[in-house]
Amino acid sequence: MQRNRDTGAGAVPARRPLWVEEPARRPRMPDPIRTAAVRAALIAAVTLVLTVITVLFALAGSWLAFPALLCAVVSTVLATWSVLDVWVTRQVWRQRHGVISVPSSAARGIRRVAAPR
Repeated sequence: MQRNRDTGAGAVPARRPLWVEEPARRPRMPDPIRTAAVRAALIAAVTLVLTVITVLFALAGSWLAFPALLCAVVSTVLATWSVLDVWVTRQVWRQRHGVISVPSSAARGIRRVAAPR
């Protein structure tokens, strides 16, 4: 081990950390939305792989081209459904956990003036 001459005879230099934590640019997505998004991404990836396999079977003239085509079509419908699921989950999350609307004191004052009892 190499010793640092500036800090003394027995001192060991301080280690710097492997990485430095940086604050996120935007907050983390809520769990249900993130789960739906990951599911949609995985289904989209499988759909792309099935599409490539279908094209390769068709180019090779294999009898498996038609069953692969059917699987690719079903997978495309499923991928579309999963993207819609992400959108709907996001909208539901915003509705249920969105901004809590509390009237301000100015709004309360205007409401009291407008509605005499």
